[in-house]
Amino acid sequence: MQDHKAKLSTLWLFAVLNFIYCDVITLYDHVFIQQSSSIQYTQGFLLGAAILVEIPIVMVLLARVLEGRTNRWANIIAGLAMTFIQLATLFVGTPTMYYVFFSVIEIATTAAIVWLAWKWVVLPAPGSTAIPGEAAMPTSGPAP
Repeated sequence: MQDHKAKLSTLWLFAVLNFIYCDVITLYDHVFIQQSSSIQYTQGFLLGAAILVEIPIVMVLLARVLEGRTNRWANIIAGLAMTFIQLATLFVGTPTMYYVFFSVIEIATTAAIVWLAWKWVVLPAPGSTAIPGEAAMPTSGPAP
């Protein structure tokens, strides 16, 4: 199980770095190349952006600390959300070449997270009566 946690956490970290660096380049593009922006950078917009980028940031930690089934579903849900959000942004306006480049990497990474989490068979804890993929229930007495 620890191997899956490490892989998922590493993939989330990779996604975070791509999301953030793409956002930095986008700001440079608006400020230094286009010298304007059609985006209104309001407090609400920036809060929404902060919440959006916090999802993959928190998943770096949660992929390491959550157990079994909860970990699996958190990765599936967050991975699907980030994949669909990134796909949707490609249809807003005319995306730049660098944005498409980063988006392909980000979509592939978050889709890989969903796939890895989906294929993850959560084994029951030693000494439990759980069915694989279900919450483990401790048994009384020593394991046979």
